[in-house]
Amino acid sequence: MRRLYKSRPTFHTHYPHAPYLPSLTLSTPFASTPKMAPVATESTAHADGRVGRRIENYTAFWQKDMSKEAEQDTENRLANYTDVINGYYDGATGLYEYGWGTSFHFSRYYKGEGFYQALARHEHYLAFKMNLKPGMRVLDVGCGIGGPAREIAQFADVQIVGLNNNDFQVGRARKLTKKAGLENQVTYTIGDFMKLAEKFGENSFDAVYAIEATVHAPSWEGVYGEIMKVLKPGGVFGVYEWCMTDKWDPSIPEHKEVAHGIEIGNGIPEMRPLAKAREAIVNVGFEIEHEEDLADRPDPIPWYYPLEGDISKAQTLWDIFTVWRMSSSGKFVTHHGLWFIEKLGIVPKGTWEVGETLKIAADALVKSGREKLFTPMYLVVGRKPAQN
Repeated sequence: MRRLYKSRPTFHTHYPHAPYLPSLTLSTPFASTPKMAPVATESTAHADGRVGRRIENYTAFWQKDMSKEAEQDTENRLANYTDVINGYYDGATGLYEYGWGTSFHFSRYYKGEGFYQALARHEHYLAFKMNLKPGMRVLDVGCGIGGPAREIAQFADVQIVGLNNNDFQVGRARKLTKKAGLENQVTYTIGDFMKLAEKFGENSFDAVYAIEATVHAPSWEGVYGEIMKVLKPGGVFGVYEWCMTDKWDPSIPEHKEVAHGIEIGNGIPEMRPLAKAREAIVNVGFEIEHEEDLADRPDPIPWYYPLEGDISKAQTLWDIFTVWRMSSSGKFVTHHGLWFIEKLGIVPKGTWEVGETLKIAADALVKSGREKLFTPMYLVVGRKPAQN
């Protein structure tokens, strides 16, 4: 069994004014030996659906020294992807809401455009490219806490079913959707995106979309194949996929290290190249109607700017607070505040440790974004062939 920290591990408590870029091989709460994957079987369930033991186990799926990561570690994460994903989101969801809102994804930005307006526009753009029409029955694969589903339902006047394998997030999604008065238009169900046909039956939806979610799947062909099954003939699939770009070379240690930083900080079993995503979409039978890496556009404001922590780049007055959270002082407050409320029992044990991985993720995302090694918005719109 992988060793877990029983006492508070050592992390940096002072951050330079430049973007926080620690070595991913030091001061990280990962497992130290490549033995067997942790098993989240002990029941320490909270009333809201979070399970303490799987939060505590989350970081044990990675090596403490990232240079020692081996194929066996990746295989462990892929074989236990539900524990990896649920452990991460049980610990990270509250932090996401605090730092990002209810739509857990990136977007492009226009000059002067507010943070939340940009997120909504990104969702609208996907709905537009998919040509969603009023009355369509649409599946949101990996719906988070329902931010995009609620926005797209109102924008396109469609009926949306959100699928999520995390009880805590589904509970939050239902609560927020009821508060918005959309419970008759947007519903949620707990399920595994690798078993969509088993859950819904084949030919069940007019359209399916996934926003930065299917990267968590153990294989792209597996999840895209399930999406193909539940779509009606002629149905449309749209996805914003997380990928390493063609510039990424896993034989370069620095490139491999930054990919691992993205993995540990985002609950991803394995980062894969963009070419593999396209290949998987084609292999399962989709006819690609549109594809583009939106991160490759020459935007003056990069998609990763909120993670840089530079408040001078905030596009609106309110966005100063959003950007500040990733500044050195913002990280300092979160680091100590989260540790304190975990000690008080306000959040489940292990939440602080998961929170520390988010800082690793932010650094890896900014670095890979600047160097064009990674994209969170490889957009593909594909169609299931119509039956003759």
